[in-house]
Amino acid sequence: MSGDRPILIAGAGIGGLSLAIALARQGLPSRVLERRGELAEAGAGIQLGPNAVSALSRLGVADRLKPSIGAPDCLRVHDGRSGQCLAELPLGDWIAKRHQAPYWVAHRADLHAALLETASALPQIELVTASEVTSFTPADGGVVAATADGGRHHGVLLVGADGIWSRIRKELWPDFSLTYSGKTASRAVVSRADAPAAFRDMATGVWLSPVGHVVHYPVRGGQEIALVVILKEEWPGEGWGLPVDRDRLIGRLGAFSDRLTAFLSSAREWRRWPLYDPEPLPRWSKGRVTLLGDAAHPVLPFLAQGGALAIEDAETLAAAIRMWPSQPAMAIDAYERTRRPRAIRMQAASRRNGVIYHLSNPASLARDLTLRAVPGQRLMALYDWVYGWRPETL
Repeated sequence: MSGDRPILIAGAGIGGLSLAIALARQGLPSRVLERRGELAEAGAGIQLGPNAVSALSRLGVADRLKPSIGAPDCLRVHDGRSGQCLAELPLGDWIAKRHQAPYWVAHRADLHAALLETASALPQIELVTASEVTSFTPADGGVVAATADGGRHHGVLLVGADGIWSRIRKELWPDFSLTYSGKTASRAVVSRADAPAAFRDMATGVWLSPVGHVVHYPVRGGQEIALVVILKEEWPGEGWGLPVDRDRLIGRLGAFSDRLTAFLSSAREWRRWPLYDPEPLPRWSKGRVTLLGDAAHPVLPFLAQGGALAIEDAETLAAAIRMWPSQPAMAIDAYERTRRPRAIRMQAASRRNGVIYHLSNPASLARDLTLRAVPGQRLMALYDWVYGWRPETL
């Protein structure tokens, strides 16, 4: 591999930049082709479990991100209607000791900025903006990616890290379609100083209801609070991250306590994302082209692992390419065989969590009794398989 024949990466989001950095740490060159003219990340908060934080540390990104993160001490689960705390699950020192890395929460823009700053400082990485990959073809033992601006980029392989609406995936599997889950996520950020005292704790809060659930947690060094409202909703129409009418959104929260809705009302600007839950792809790869992150395995956010999975993918793929630098097809095959079972398990577990969150009576009563009866440490230990991830053996 050389600068003339780098690894091509479609997409400069969390997954694409993580892969470029992971490759650079292995001494491998990459060219990141991004459709947007400016590199910025949409959205609000993102949760980064110990599995993600440990990977970011190995990539040399964690120190750049650390000044901007929130570090919640616990996760509190509430009954949405009454506001009563059903369970308190340990985070903070407990989870850091258990998994040798902390649990962080951050603004997506801050994570993206830390990745971009790290990538920009590495000479093995070339960032090309306003260059959307529109097609690709095998050529001369590699791949040529054509971009919308008329460019042609030669590489040893191509990685589609271009998100849930992946153009690369569409080229590989034209018949694959995203299945709407029947739920949307509306997101916003508010100043912590303006929040009621009950919401200023360094804690992640989850409020459960049959119609949906609400999540909030501190970001930006604890100066702001990220809000997420998940609601069951008929198909809202095409649109990704579009503005939401605040009054209409708050008006749909009658199943939640007045205390919570008053807090949510303080956020002036909301944006909404439809949530998708498709069946797993039969394959992620063909020849010298593969997928990563949401392009490969869209996952519901009910385990807060979408970003973490993309970062894990990146580290694993880079290790595979480093192991088989002259045999890219073998590297891609090893990457997919290694990562696909975990991604499928995470998709299923996230879906199951959503069902549990939105139970109605009498099933919700049994859920709540369990949450009250089982110690928080035992509940959190059920997710050791999520947070205890370390790079797999290829």
